[in-house]
Amino acid sequence: MKKSLTSLAVLLVLAVFAVGCSEKNAKEGNAEVDDVINVVWYPNESGEDLKSSRDEIGKIISEATGKEVEHHLTTDYAIAIETLVNNNADMAFMGAQGYIEAKENNDAIKPLIVPTGPSGTLDDAVYHSWLAVNVDDQESYKKDGEFALDTIAEKRFSFVSNSSTSGFKVPSADILSHFTEQDAYAELTEEDLMEGGPLFSQVLFGNSHQGSAVNLLDGNADVAAFCDTCVENYVQLAEGEENEVGSVYKVKDDAEQPFNKVAGKEFTLMNVTPVLNAPFAANMDMLGEEDYKKLQKVLTSDEVANNEKIFVPEGSDQSALFFKTDKERFAPAKDEWFNPIREIQ
Repeated sequence: MKKSLTSLAVLLVLAVFAVGCSEKNAKEGNAEVDDVINVVWYPNESGEDLKSSRDEIGKIISEATGKEVEHHLTTDYAIAIETLVNNNADMAFMGAQGYIEAKENNDAIKPLIVPTGPSGTLDDAVYHSWLAVNVDDQESYKKDGEFALDTIAEKRFSFVSNSSTSGFKVPSADILSHFTEQDAYAELTEEDLMEGGPLFSQVLFGNSHQGSAVNLLDGNADVAAFCDTCVENYVQLAEGEENEVGSVYKVKDDAEQPFNKVAGKEFTLMNVTPVLNAPFAANMDMLGEEDYKKLQKVLTSDEVANNEKIFVPEGSDQSALFFKTDKERFAPAKDEWFNPIREIQ
């Protein structure tokens, strides 16, 4: 029933989106709208605090193509993915897992660009999937003084979405790799992790990385999966080193929604896994080869790499989609680059 209701909700939202597009087509008297580029954003990037980054990227897209850009914000991963798959959008910023799902359902989906790592290349283009616990409870998740995955059994667990790379796919692989070596959990599957009973006492989905983190910090979950980049605008390192097991992060006192209700609370990292960076993906049937080439050229330019509204300098108080610590920029990527995520079982 839960899956049916989710699917129905997705279909209803897509129907509304499609009707809007149809009405626009009718007004312009065209079978297709050729002067608008629709960009879809995941829930993680749909917050008001990231509007300036979204708008700046939209401005660059518009200037490069001569077309209007419309941003479509979402509250559900599935809606964002299906909107791109069903030819209701030209582009989307999505995780590697979401891209793979989209590609499997529509071969016209193609990676456009990927933000690089500090080297300015894809060699270190990674972010990090975290498993976190409240700082006051951290000793409950240790054995012989070290954090241990055994301790998360029978706990209340929060994922992001089952289409999230770092908020589900990667942490699930870590969890399954550990527990299936034990006789009691030898038959445990990814599907088992989506509901209470087989391993966890209860399973929640935050629908965004921010939502999953807040599930932990407001006491609804004991352990939560979320990523570093999606919460970096709201938290600061309080103890230890960035992205290291045992490090403590604190929610900023002036954190914006949804973290404003858990300001000052702290969490500890009990597991950290590198993940391939998220791509901007294009639906080639909608965007077209000409605009694809234009956008890949301009978005990978030095001008965009040095645009502080997109790559905000490290230490800045400004919220942003991307931060500049060294030579970060956008780079083209081929479909095969995402094979390590495809190969996760």
